Amino acid sequence: FGDARFLIVGTITLVSCLIFNIRAKSFYKQLSVLFGLFVGYIAAYFYGMVDLSRLTEVSLVSLPVFMPYSPEFHYDAIFSVFLIFLVSATETLGDTSALAAMGFNREAKDREISGSIAVDGFVSAASSLFGCLPITSFSQNVGLIAMTRVVNRKAIASGAVIMVLAGLVPALGVILASLPEAVLGGCTLMMFGSIVVSGVQMISRCGYSQRNMSIAALSLSIGLGFTQTPQIFRIFPELLRSVFAENCVAVVFIMAVLLNLVFPKGEKEKAAAGAAE
Repeated sequence: FGDARFLIVGTITLVSCLIFNIRAKSFYKQLSVLFGLFVGYIAAYFYGMVDLSRLTEVSLVSLPVFMPYSPEFHYDAIFSVFLIFLVSATETLGDTSALAAMGFNREAKDREISGSIAVDGFVSAASSLFGCLPITSFSQNVGLIAMTRVVNRKAIASGAVIMVLAGLVPALGVILASLPEAVLGGCTLMMFGSIVVSGVQMISRCGYSQRNMSIAALSLSIGLGFTQTPQIFRIFPELLRSVFAENCVAVVFIMAVLLNLVFPKGEKEKAAAGAAE
């Protein structure tokens, strides 16, 4: 971490994305991230950071196995996953709202939000039948849409097809997994910045009242600060530590909900809530 070659490769990737985005014309601007990944991958290869040795070890095709594990029910695990899914639903809600704002310049509809949360839960339940981990929305995709302005079902479906093929054809999965983290970091650096900007825009639509700023400031400072020092959770049961100790989204979510209930609403907030109802 912090080694010169990683910083150089990440910088080459980021600069390539920016130059291509500035110099390209028309719809070619939308390929800036792909161009950066390509250039960064080549740079990483010459630095000896690309490992394709596993290509000789994997099989040609790998099919999923239905119910590879015998079902067991543990109440502590169920409760833990329940809490995590509440946090995941909150993240999905935020991603959907940010996507609508970035891609369509409007607020997300109730049907879109409920649909995205329902699909999030459905695919997670389906993935567990094949021994996979729960599925969640990826905020990086919101940043990608903010950069490319591409919100097209066919484009998103083609990405899904590539991911399915990567699972069924292990060689393709190895090639995709060989992409060094420095290259991914160089590309996603701007994407995460776009996510932060979209969050600020969402807060601005709520208004910068003293109440809203206090809730946002306390939630972020406590959520980010506590999870940077997970030892602070050592007095809590193992179940709570596993959920909150290193999950800043969970802590920020809980704090925001509690502070929203505790802080008295001013006249503007009451009027806005009445108008929403």
